[in-house]
Amino acid sequence: MKLTVNGNEMELACQSAFEVREQIGHPTDIVILNGFQIDKDCQLSENDVLSVIQKGVMPKEEELESMMMARHTPHVHNQLKEGRVAIAGLGGLGSNIAVMLARIGVGQLLLVDFDIVEPSNLNRQSYYIRHLGLPKTLALKEQLEEINPFITINTETMKITEENVKQLFSGYDIVCEAFDKPDQKSMLINTALEQLPAVKIVSASGMAGYESSNLIQTTRPMKRLYLCGDLETGARVGRGLMAPRVQICAGHQANMILRLLIGQEEI
Repeated sequence: MKLTVNGNEMELACQSAFEVREQIGHPTDIVILNGFQIDKDCQLSENDVLSVIQKGVMPKEEELESMMMARHTPHVHNQLKEGRVAIAGLGGLGSNIAVMLARIGVGQLLLVDFDIVEPSNLNRQSYYIRHLGLPKTLALKEQLEEINPFITINTETMKITEENVKQLFSGYDIVCEAFDKPDQKSMLINTALEQLPAVKIVSASGMAGYESSNLIQTTRPMKRLYLCGDLETGARVGRGLMAPRVQICAGHQANMILRLLIGQEEI
């Protein structure tokens, strides 16, 4: 029977997934069959795709990619691998978005921020005590390389202005706006829409406090602009930014980016 196992086409006499595991791996290995991790044996069909992965061991690049492809389905994974996404601002939104995009295997990420990691960031941003005082670009790149060492991560430790938007983000498919301040959000969106006619922008507004999660949604106010959040619950005195709602909004942005990379432009 012709099968694809860990990225390699093989002719095997095995009739079930666990028979393949017995032949090439160990009894405790994880088995992913056509994108789904199985815990009970399954019969195989011609051209099935399997990953057999040893627990607790860093796989080789081709094995990790094969596993991710199996999880995402080959068509989706190949599109994500070709994706180029820039993240402007690496705070509560941007740092968590970057982690999600690294986990799904987006091939090239650009991380842009001028700030350092401070204690007040730890309540909602993807940083740890060991990162305090480091530039956010470097601290986040370190994490992403531990999650997925086989993607390209570029960094720019600088402030984004109207003058450098075009230079910074030319060549990227999507710019993810993840700023805190409304004037900076507006500046980036307007400048990018004007100066980068091919780029799509995924932005956010309204994720403060602890209102209902269901109020956060993704909208499409313009052809190349996607906006995530509840559009009204901003941070102010008595209503801060907290991890759950910020990360829900970050998830909306990351999922919209994923959809755009695979050609799904409708919300």
